[in-house]
Order: sequence, then structure tokens, then C-alpha cells
Amino acid sequence: MNTLTQPAPRQNLGISAYAWLKRDIIRGVYPPGEKLLMSHLKERYGLGIGPLREALSQLVAERLVVAISQRGYRVAPMSVAELEDIYDARSHLEGLIVELAVRRGDDAWEADILAKQHTLAKVEKVSGPDDMLDVWDERHKAFHSAIAGGCNSPQLLQVRESLFDQVERYRHLWLCETVFSAEALETKRREHAALVEALLDRDAFKASFLMREHLLTPVPIIRQLMEKRGLV
Repeated sequence: MNTLTQPAPRQNLGISAYAWLKRDIIRGVYPPGEKLLMSHLKERYGLGIGPLREALSQLVAERLVVAISQRGYRVAPMSVAELEDIYDARSHLEGLIVELAVRRGDDAWEADILAKQHTLAKVEKVSGPDDMLDVWDERHKAFHSAIAGGCNSPQLLQVRESLFDQVERYRHLWLCETVFSAEALETKRREHAALVEALLDRDAFKASFLMREHLLTPVPIIRQLMEKRGLV
């Protein structure tokens, strides 16, 4: 049985619909601008209108879906302007978060970063392209979340999460293009190593600079991919 159609506990139906639909939008199953027909969604996910509307409303709040008055929902458009704006905002916010983390992080924070870095470095041993994509992405997020967690600011972390949700579709284009490249992975490994060194040296200025540069690296690649796929 397809996992998308497996029954879920009633109280979790809204959460399940949101997670499945968001994943499909991020991965391009529904391209930008496509109308999200309720009849199709009901068939694909095996859910009723209530949980699906709840999921769509949440995705509207995250700017992945656009509500059209009296006409349903569409996948939000993508643009180079939005790409650059979101990544610029993320890089500045993450730079600030890193500066605070360097000043506020304790020994447990350092240990968590090192553990997540080690786990990420071993991801190439995972077999299978689908596993490689999912596992690298999960461990990469965990590594960066460990760094950010040291800022000890729930408000900043909430804004960070919101920006990450908005950038996911763009980021997924980059991820699919680079995660299977040994050269790209090695470049990221070196960037991560330099960043961790600055963090452990408690060099807030250098760590903040390296983080901003690290986050902006994918933008030219994503821009080229968008142009190649006719998304601009």
C-alpha cells in the first residue's frame, strides 16, 4: 500500500495532509502556478476535505500556496527576485544568530555541533540515490540547527524556521543538483569544517561571515536551474 494512502489517526489527519502536501510541493510534484484540485488531492492522499483545507491554509501562511478568492488554491509562483530576497534575509539573520550563539553557547553546544558534523560527514556511506538525498538533507539541517540553537532565542529561531520554510522549494533545486556530486559535497565539507573551527575558536565575526557566505553559495546555481527549467 502506498504510504500516502495509509490510514492515519483522526487527530493527526491535518498534520499528515500538511506534511505530505508540503513535501510534494517542495519536490515539484505540483509545479508553481498549478491549481490544487480538491478532487485530486482527496484521491492522492486518501483524506477528506477538512484535513486538506487545514493543510492548505497552513501552506498559505507559509507562502507555498496561494488562495484564490472563490476559485480554490494554487501553488505559489517562484521568481528570481523572491529567491534572492529570501536568501539575503536568511544570510543576515543566520549571521546574527551565529554571533549570539558564539557568545552564549556552552560546552554542550560545542559537543552537539561536533556530533552533528561527524554524522553529516558519514552520509556518503548511505546507499541509494533517494536515501542519499533524504539523509544528507536531514543531517545537514540538524548540523545547522545545532549551531543556531546556541543563540538561546526562541523568537529568532522561530523567524529562522519561517524563512527556511519559504526557501525550501528553491533549496530543493540546489539539493538535487549537488548532493550526488562528490566535488560539491567536498566543497560543503570544507566550508563546514572552516565554520566549525571559527565557532570553537569563539570568533564571532569570522563565524558570522563564513555562515553568510556559506548560505549564499547556492543562489547562482539555483538561478541557473530556474532559467533552465523555465521557472522565471
